[in-house]
Order: sequence, then structure tokens, then C-alpha cells
Amino acid sequence: MTKYLLNSGGTKHDPELARKFFAAMAEGLNSPRVLICCFAQPREDWEGKFIEDTASLPDLFPDGIRPTFELAFPASFEQQIKNSDAVFIHGGDDHLLQYWLKKFDIPKIWDEKVVATSSASSHALVKHFWTCDWRQCMEGLGILPIKFLAHYQSAYGVDDSRGPVDWEKGYKELEAHGDTSLPIYALHEGEFVAFEK
Repeated sequence: MTKYLLNSGGTKHDPELARKFFAAMAEGLNSPRVLICCFAQPREDWEGKFIEDTASLPDLFPDGIRPTFELAFPASFEQQIKNSDAVFIHGGDDHLLQYWLKKFDIPKIWDEKVVATSSASSHALVKHFWTCDWRQCMEGLGILPIKFLAHYQSAYGVDDSRGPVDWEKGYKELEAHGDTSLPIYALHEGEFVAFEK
């Protein structure tokens, strides 16, 4: 069974929620091997993001937990997952991330692992989502039969030339979109939800 931890994003704004998220990732593991996946980011940013993570993430894990980290690459992604206990997939560009993930047999390749996501990577795993980047509903890969709205009611995009995000409009659009029987998870920044499948 795979454990999924879907985060709304923005954990850097709430260290306490970030610690809860990484504690959930490390649950039952003393020295978790964590694969850091930056596929939602431009390629030229991956190494820089990884350096930031290796400097900041250890402090977010519970005392006594000593994680090790590896940077994911498409050419070796499947083997890297096999060698890891958990995969942490950063947020970023919804389209770019799905472009890469569709190249793999997911969810099969991460069976029995912990898969922790943030914002756009949470979107990728669900059936339907509303994105504040595009301000519209889109389709995820459907691994989890839910709807997701990241960064809900946050200041995300407050400096956007389009004006502030109308979160309630986004929620209503998502509610009416696609399979209307699916539950909606509209999470504030730093909040996360766990599933096992």
C-alpha cells in the first residue's frame, strides 16, 4: 500500500505545519531515504533547489530522524524510487510535471512508498483540480479519486496583474467540474491530507 501526503503548498510560511508534514513522511522510518523530485521546475533550477532542500529539510524532520536525500532524474527515476523510502515532489508548473510523470508507470513504480506532494504535484495525483496559476479547472492523473484546490484563501498571486484570486469562484467551478460526486479538498497553505491506496 502506498501512502500519499498531499500538501497545499506554501509550507515555508508555516514551520509548524511543515514539521507535521515531514513527521508524517518519516513515520515509522528512522533514517528515511528521500528522493527529491523537481520535475515541476525548469531543468536549470533542479540542482539549486536540491541544495536548498538539503540545507533546510533536515531541521523539519522530528528529532532523532536523520534523512538522506537524492535528486531525481528522469533517466533513473524508477531505480531511484526503488532505492528510496519516500518521494517528495515539489510544486511548480502543472503541465511540466504531468509531462514527466506520464512517461512512467505510475502509481505502480512507487508502490509501497511514501509519496509526498506540494501544490502542483498534489494536483497531478488527483482526478480534477482548480489551479490559481491558470485560474481554471484542469485534469490530474486520477490516481486519487478526489478534487483538490491548493493555496486556498491564501495571498498567493496577490501581486498578479490579473488581480487577486477569487477563491470562492474557484471552489464553485471545481465543485461543478467533472465528477461532481468526488470530495473537494480545499486546503490552506501548509495543510495536508493523507491517503493510503
